[in-house]
Amino acid sequence: MKKALILTIKGFIMGLANIIPGVSGGTLALTLGIYENFIQAISHFFSKVKENIKFLLPIGIGILLAIVSMSRVIDYSYAHFPIPTTMFFMGLVIGGIPLLLKKVKGKDEVKKVSSYVIFLITFALVLVLAFSEQLFDISLKANLSNITVTGYIALFLVGVVAAATMVIPGVSGSLVLMLLGYYYPILKVIKELTKFKDLSHNLGVAFIFGIGVLIGIVAISKLIEFLFKKFETKTYFGVLGFIFASVLAIPIATINSVDNLVFSLIQILIGIVVLAVGVISGYKLGDTKWVL
Repeated sequence: MKKALILTIKGFIMGLANIIPGVSGGTLALTLGIYENFIQAISHFFSKVKENIKFLLPIGIGILLAIVSMSRVIDYSYAHFPIPTTMFFMGLVIGGIPLLLKKVKGKDEVKKVSSYVIFLITFALVLVLAFSEQLFDISLKANLSNITVTGYIALFLVGVVAAATMVIPGVSGSLVLMLLGYYYPILKVIKELTKFKDLSHNLGVAFIFGIGVLIGIVAISKLIEFLFKKFETKTYFGVLGFIFASVLAIPIATINSVDNLVFSLIQILIGIVVLAVGVISGYKLGDTKWVL
C-alpha cells in the first residue's frame, strides 16, 4: 500500500509537469527515481503483466488525477504566482540531479570527450526548443471545435509526437503542444470534460489524442531502453544535458507564456522558499529507498 501511494504521488508530480509548458515529465520521472523502471515496464509490459500493472497503474492514476484536477489550479498559479510556481518546479529538477550524477560517477566514459559532446548537444537542443517561438516566429492554433476526419488524423499524430517528447527527459511535451498550436485547445477539452460539457465531442477528441499518446509512449520507450542497454553512460550524459538545460528552459517558458510578468519582491522571496522546498522534495523523492 505504501509503495502504491508513493508511486501515485510521483505520478501526480509527473502529471503536473506535463501540464506546464517548459517542464518535462520525463525529467521529473528521472529525478524522482522511477524513469528506468517506467521505461522497462512499458517496453516489456506483456512479459511480466501483473508486476508491470502494479507498478504502472498507480503512476497512471497519479498522472490522470493531476491532469484532471490541477489544470485549473496550474492556470491560476501561473496567472497569480508565476515566479513561485516556476521556482518550485525548478527546485524539483535540481533536487534530482545528485541522483543522476551518481549514475555516471566512476565510469570510464567520464574521461571521454565524446560524452561531453553529447551533453552539449542535448543541452543545446533544449535551449533551442525553449527559444523556438523567438527563433522561428511560430504561432499556430488548432481548431478542435469543428474537427474533420483530417483533423482527427492530425490530432492522432500530434498525440504520438507529444507523448514521445513527454517521455524524453528535458523535453517538455506541453511546450511542443504549444508550438504545434494544440496546447490550449486540448486543455480546453479537458476542462470541459470535468464540467461534463459536450461529452460526445470532447470524449472523441480525448480518445483519439489518447491513442496517439499511448502509441508514442510505447515507441519511444523501446528506443530509450535500447540506448540505455547499449550506451548506458553516454545516454546518461545526454540525459544530463537535457536536465541541466531544463533548469534554464523552465523560467524561459514562463517568461514566454505569462503576460505582463511582474518581478515583485514578495514573489521573489516566496519563490526562494518554494525553490528550497522543491530541491528538498526532489532529492527525497528521488532517493532509491522511495522508488519501489
